[in-house]
Amino acid sequence: MSRATNNVASHRRHKKYLKAAKGYRGTRGKLYRTARQTVEKGWCYAYRDRKQKKRMFRRLWITRINAGARANGLTYSTLINGLNKAQMQINRKVLAHLAMHEQNAFTAICTQISSRGK
Repeated sequence: MSRATNNVASHRRHKKYLKAAKGYRGTRGKLYRTARQTVEKGWCYAYRDRKQKKRMFRRLWITRINAGARANGLTYSTLINGLNKAQMQINRKVLAHLAMHEQNAFTAICTQISSRGK
């Protein structure tokens, strides 16, 4: 009896990984085994970094808000606490944009927060 090798399925599987490894340098884009290892490692990095991207952007926004708040005589924590007490629903992404690009609007928010605190 002849041996079944399942050529069609294995060829299709190999093609899938080699297509995903297109553009990789050296044997990483040509040999199936190294291509598969590299592609799977890349998928792990992609999954991990989709989560880290959100963290990094939040850190960036907080840094920008803190810089803008300190320019207006506040700290980040007092600004956020004041926003919460004033029940202003402004997220960090918008606050960071205001601090970087719309300084007058950010200053108005800061003065409103500082006047409420006194």
